[in-house]
Amino acid sequence: MQSRIIGRYEGEESGPLLICIAGIHGNEPAGLQAIDEIFRLLSIEKDFNPGFSYKGRFVGIRGNLPAIALRQRFVDRDLNRMLLVHEQERIKSTPEDQWSSEDRESIELVKAVEAEIADYNPRATLILDLHTTTADGGIFTIASTDAMSSRLAKGLHAPVILGFEKGVAGTTLHFFNKPEESKHCIVFEAGQHNDPQSVHRTAAAIVNCMRSIGCVESRDVDHRHDGILINMSKGLPRVTELIHHHRIQANEMFSMHPGFTNFQSVKKGDVLAVNQFGPIESPYDALVLMPKYQPQGDDGFFLVRVIE
Repeated sequence: MQSRIIGRYEGEESGPLLICIAGIHGNEPAGLQAIDEIFRLLSIEKDFNPGFSYKGRFVGIRGNLPAIALRQRFVDRDLNRMLLVHEQERIKSTPEDQWSSEDRESIELVKAVEAEIADYNPRATLILDLHTTTADGGIFTIASTDAMSSRLAKGLHAPVILGFEKGVAGTTLHFFNKPEESKHCIVFEAGQHNDPQSVHRTAAAIVNCMRSIGCVESRDVDHRHDGILINMSKGLPRVTELIHHHRIQANEMFSMHPGFTNFQSVKKGDVLAVNQFGPIESPYDALVLMPKYQPQGDDGFFLVRVIE
């Protein structure tokens, strides 16, 4: 099995710590490929740009090793729904031979992130959690409402989704975003799982984050990275807010109607899915986000409304 740490790159000058996590869901390979590409670009940058200087440290981390090996969302539980303090306490109080696959992954992922922060001891840390979706229809970021997280998310030239901290528990945002400690976490969703362009969009997002937090100078960032993200976001709202989450219940026979895409407009009463009790209608005029077209997971769909 592959190691947790994909790699590290440290500049000549001190600066922020950027940690990119990919593969928290094992069926989302784009983030892993993009991190490899960023390490490749960093290794050759000075060959083409002798004046290039990197400030800080960049670290790539694999999220869920067994799920990545199986190329499926998770093994026993969704790792990105169990990153909570009480879950960490539950796992640590349980004999290790009774841990589930994601129990172990949760403990080891948190340890890996905390070890990188403790080792480098930066003035500021940004954790960028990299994902893709089963549906087509646009890229977006998920951020907390604190000023720095919002600024960093908007710097990715993609729609920003607010409200996930209240609507969905146990994600990286819940666990790692601690503005009072100068630790920030944002999520980048690069498009459909198997779209080759999702890799390029993710790499562009990483580079833009490096610029936003001061690891690299603007003059050293190719304008194509901005262009990739801007072009994919044309016609999409700048900021939206989560207003509804259809969480699939135990034994619910949920089936999303085919053809929905991210940011597709729906009206109150439109039938979005069906279960054993009949049609599931939209409770609002809204935009659909992350409709479920994969076998695993408890998130049926999300609805957001436009703020700006």
